[in-house]
Amino acid sequence: MTTQTCAEPGCPGTIQDGYCDVCGAPAGGNPTGNALAAVAASWGAQGEAASAGGPATGSGTTAPMQQQATGRTSSSRLASTALGSARMASGSYQTRRVGTGSTRLRGHRLGAGLTTVPHMPVADPMQAVMATPELAESKRFCPTCGQPVGRAREGVPGRIAGFCGHCGARYDFAPALRAGDLVGGQYEVVGCLAHGGLGWIYLARDRNVSGRWVVLKGLLNSGDREAYEAAVAERQYLAEVEHPLIVEIFNFVLHDGLGYTVMEFVGGRSLKDVLKERRDSGGGQPRPLPVDQAIAYILEVLPAFSYLHDRGLLYCDFKPDNIIAQGDGVKLIDLGGVRRADDLTSPIYGTVGYQAPEVPEIGPSVASDIFTLGRTLASLVLDFRGNTTVYQASFPPVSETPVFQRYDSFYRWLAKACAPAPADRFASVDEARVQLLGVLREVVATDKGPGYTATTSAESLLFGVPPLDGADGPLPWNQLPLLKVDSSDPMASWLAGVNVADPAERVVALGGAPEATVEVRLALGRAAIEAGDLGRLRATVAQILEEDPWEWRAAWMEGLGHLAAGDPASARASFNAVYGQVPGEPAPKLALATVCELSGEPGVAEQLYTTIARADSNYTGAAAFGLARVRAEAGDTDGALGALDLVGPTRGSYADARLRRARLLVSARRGLLDLADAVAGLGGAHVPDRPRAEVTVDALAGALGLVTREGPDPAVRVAGAEATEPTLRDRLEEALRELARLTEDRSERVAIVDRANSVRRWTVR
Repeated sequence: MTTQTCAEPGCPGTIQDGYCDVCGAPAGGNPTGNALAAVAASWGAQGEAASAGGPATGSGTTAPMQQQATGRTSSSRLASTALGSARMASGSYQTRRVGTGSTRLRGHRLGAGLTTVPHMPVADPMQAVMATPELAESKRFCPTCGQPVGRAREGVPGRIAGFCGHCGARYDFAPALRAGDLVGGQYEVVGCLAHGGLGWIYLARDRNVSGRWVVLKGLLNSGDREAYEAAVAERQYLAEVEHPLIVEIFNFVLHDGLGYTVMEFVGGRSLKDVLKERRDSGGGQPRPLPVDQAIAYILEVLPAFSYLHDRGLLYCDFKPDNIIAQGDGVKLIDLGGVRRADDLTSPIYGTVGYQAPEVPEIGPSVASDIFTLGRTLASLVLDFRGNTTVYQASFPPVSETPVFQRYDSFYRWLAKACAPAPADRFASVDEARVQLLGVLREVVATDKGPGYTATTSAESLLFGVPPLDGADGPLPWNQLPLLKVDSSDPMASWLAGVNVADPAERVVALGGAPEATVEVRLALGRAAIEAGDLGRLRATVAQILEEDPWEWRAAWMEGLGHLAAGDPASARASFNAVYGQVPGEPAPKLALATVCELSGEPGVAEQLYTTIARADSNYTGAAAFGLARVRAEAGDTDGALGALDLVGPTRGSYADARLRRARLLVSARRGLLDLADAVAGLGGAHVPDRPRAEVTVDALAGALGLVTREGPDPAVRVAGAEATEPTLRDRLEEALRELARLTEDRSERVAIVDRANSVRRWTVR
């Protein structure tokens, strides 16, 4: 029998039942042929963030980012074009295009190869058994009305069984099973593991399957066999759930009138326990998980949600308790709240602080599952006080939350995943995963600190890469990354055949398309910008948003139009809206940084340029030049030099970066060492002869001036000459004559020769 290995890069797993037994990826890896579903829309800014670059010491180093209280560096405070529910009438629940059919968004691994998550040892099952199975009094509540029961009074311990003083219902917190009990003629009880919502959870051995460890969990607290059989029939589909990231259900059994679900025993620890252990080790003070590790855990479990949603199932009650870290992976446990998406009658399980606000009114959905994922991720990284009260369905303000200030795109992802309106959230778990992976890249880059740049690029499914790095100034609209065509659009093939160079003629050709799909209209909008027909662009954007208020690509095209028209302030709102919809993509950040640079928002521009320069090598050049411009304009010479140093020798713009760096050092005129560095830094770069000669002349002239005023320093050599007046004069004269040789204009050449003669030192013959 042939074993099929996993197609995911770096994964050692094998395919079992259609999925990898290590990473959970589907057989065949991560196909990319389908289209990304329309994404959700504008998010609600909840505060202001602050993060700005501070000065660094020493030439050629990047200035570290410092937190400030001004709030001038966060994109969350900028105006944003209205998309999605923000374009709808108040109180409406208009639906949108949703689904998880797009397989081009699949594929994962713990940490995604970007960060390291500590190995979680799998403990001996016997060590998990409670020595004394007794439920703490603080956790005893009436199963009928929810009021506290079984509490101590006047020094007398509370009763573990009795009747509720509020509603009269009976309660009993004693375990129904004891060690040695044989359940269903097959499962030998070993002991209690924990107490859950349906009673005690037990560890047992399966006598029929080599004594394997299993878990017994209460299913039905009734002696009614017909009710038990109905419940089993209703929940039988759970036994068909087979995914390596989801706990497996083996059986349903009845014992002494009580029903139990028999499921796989999962070792390791829940993320709730991990947080508790971190808090205990910190002396009782909250110690949330590092953001990169928390994201890695959530990324790992997302394919399990995609699997359930593809089968019409909703998880409903996700929280840190229900994700188990074991070894180098995770497992989704507790399927007690899982229900069919079309089930309108069964009880809905959820937890306050994690459940989406619309669930009590309209029921659970894919969108409400995504809400629980966002809330769980937030709870892993925040000291989240008030998450069940004042922040039950929202987050603390950015201005009061350092994590949000430090990781802007992380906040934007959470804001979208947990948007108040269900339709404004990610349309599918696959879409949420792709964007969260991009956010993880940026988080890792931020944590690595100054000087770090990603050594690999992340190919976007939505955008191309910047065609140029913008060494000569901010990128114009037509040098920003192109939107990729959605291959599932009905007119994608037809559009590929429209090869009309003249933009006006292309507008006419596109206007005759057999079907006016979104891709046709996007192509028409870009052609209208090229033709200078901004009126047609506005009409096209309006048509797209009228049919789908969540279509963020229309806002992207609108932003390009504003930028082409010389209105970067208006373009800010458009690009900011796009950033909110696809927070893991670098292209919207680059566009937003560009227009912020042009419209008087240097703090936001610097923060965005800094993030994308480090996170994606495809964007390093464009972002580094932008960052250098912003810092140089602010007088931060060291920060600008550090930004230019991010452009490595493998990039086509490396020579431009070294030349700009040299000119910056010369113009700063801070000392002989900087002037020497300016010329030496051009070594190894393919800088044209004329600019190289200009830098050499300027550096030598500056050095001569310094030596004349402050005295010589023979230990320093500028362009090969000792920093003494005679030597510098000789070398400057030589450099000027070389520059004259490279100058084509006769009058300019004569002027340079005259200058060479003027600096020549007097000699006696």
